[in-house]
Amino acid sequence: MNEVKKPRKPMMFYYAMALLAIVLFNSLVAPLLFSPRVTEVDYSEFMSMTQDKKIAEVMVQNNQIIFKDSAGNLYNTGLMDDPQLTQRLYASGAKFSSQIVKEMSPILSLLISWILPLVLMIGLGQYFSKKLVEKAGGGAGSMMFGMGKSNAKVYVKSTTGIKFDDVAGEDEAKDILREIVDFLHNPKKYEEIGAKMPKGALLVGPPGTGKTLLAKAVAGEADVPFFSISGSEFVEMFVGMGAAKVRDLFKQANEKAPCIVFIDEVDAIGGKRDGRIGGNDEREQTLNQLLTEMDGFDGSKGVVILAATNRPESLDPALLRPGRFDRRVPVELPDLQGREAILKVHAKNVQTQDNIDYAAVARAAAGASGAELANIVNEAALRAVRDGRRKVTQADMEESVEVIIAGYQKKNRVMSDKEKMVVAYHEIGHALVAARQSESAPVHKITIIPRTSGALGYTMQVDEKEHFLLTKEELENKIATFTGGRAAEALIFGQITTGAANDIEQATRLARAMITRYGMSDEFGMVAMEQLANQYLGGDTTLACAAETANRIDEVVRKLIATQYDKAYNILLENKQQLHALAKYLYENETITGEEFMDILHQTTPQIAAAQAQ
Repeated sequence: MNEVKKPRKPMMFYYAMALLAIVLFNSLVAPLLFSPRVTEVDYSEFMSMTQDKKIAEVMVQNNQIIFKDSAGNLYNTGLMDDPQLTQRLYASGAKFSSQIVKEMSPILSLLISWILPLVLMIGLGQYFSKKLVEKAGGGAGSMMFGMGKSNAKVYVKSTTGIKFDDVAGEDEAKDILREIVDFLHNPKKYEEIGAKMPKGALLVGPPGTGKTLLAKAVAGEADVPFFSISGSEFVEMFVGMGAAKVRDLFKQANEKAPCIVFIDEVDAIGGKRDGRIGGNDEREQTLNQLLTEMDGFDGSKGVVILAATNRPESLDPALLRPGRFDRRVPVELPDLQGREAILKVHAKNVQTQDNIDYAAVARAAAGASGAELANIVNEAALRAVRDGRRKVTQADMEESVEVIIAGYQKKNRVMSDKEKMVVAYHEIGHALVAARQSESAPVHKITIIPRTSGALGYTMQVDEKEHFLLTKEELENKIATFTGGRAAEALIFGQITTGAANDIEQATRLARAMITRYGMSDEFGMVAMEQLANQYLGGDTTLACAAETANRIDEVVRKLIATQYDKAYNILLENKQQLHALAKYLYENETITGEEFMDILHQTTPQIAAAQAQ
């Protein structure tokens, strides 16, 4: 049986509650906080003080006597039938008086104490509310205090000037959006054939991929006004304000047509409705109003609604049906060619040397978003300024990639010689295992300089080409490489440290994905036992299997990692001399490049083979 929603209380109720709180405070709390301290004494004590002439002033009230001694302290005592009181007070020399009580009718008392303040409060509240509503330009109630205004930011070509050429690395998304621009330029071409332009287009993708920038580029190409508002700006404290903002936004859009309305983070108001009573009424009312407005406006006027989200799976199905946000535009992380193009776009505003290899920087920044690539260029420029140079170099670019990946160098952290040696063997363990396996990415750089991310060192591998598919062997090699650092510690020092924490986490995550998502286990085969949630926000997963199956999965994951650890250990055992030579060189130099690593490895291997042959 569904619970019946209680109607909202009128504003009169809240005025009354506020007035009651004020009256109670004045009558009960304020006297306790602000009244002077009064000491209660027996009547006999009062008589003794009167005889000893220790009383300075006396006030006789209808039920008590309040008096002050010569030191200024206040006292009170109960009033008793004492005919001689006046004579004793006169003899003591104290000043004394009696309170004059004026009787007030109960009706007049009620009027002054309650009704009059209530009327004044309601009247003033209504007056100021009306004035604020008129100032905000909205209707009564829904626009109170100006909260019903959409407050959308309006951009036009003269202020933004953003075009599709300013957005690199998203060619597929731009091709889809160009059709919207063409419709705004030539609506009759579509009307003649009977085609209707989608009212809404939803930009989906990870954070920092340029969804907002693409929306502005559409407006810049179409040369029309651009309304921008965040989904969270619709959410208000009072129920109904968000819906009023939606109405106001679409009203402005119709007045400025043709135009583009962009709602960023639309999932803040467009989340799925769970159907439960007592949920977020304000958010649901805002969503319902958005659905109604999108159904109501005429798309032929040239009003295009764009929205962006990182969580498309959380949106309400009614928002995605045809006639609303029925066109989905993926804005994914850029590929190698896209990363190189984005770096060049941002480098236009920076003084750089002519010999910068943007392709190499793009390969090192695999998986970076457009915003992160822009940050890489900026970090490179800042590094050049810190070093007193006027142009950005290749080294600046490469170091800025490492800053984004691992953080800044912590030059003030001094490790002991023993710890430094352990870290050197740990990192060479990663690199040597990777180098001795086929289908592994080449080693690009090895360092044992601590970083602000907490890493005491790291080994960077960079693929020569972009990979979109990984084989089972390649994934197993990655796991073996992750375990190489721990294996080197165990092999050389006979003990292990906490330095492999991040390696263990990555190896475990990859091994579990192989079994539960990629179907790369002989025991389970092609069965999905894990569901991916928040694809663009971390890719969290949840198990979708029985508890017994989950225990078996844990055991298979453990065996897989143990097998790859044994493989890494044996590789290092077979290349122990190379491990010593490379770790010593890294210990002395702190940072070595991939070329230096391979040179030492190739020079050392023949020497060891010759020594073994003798």
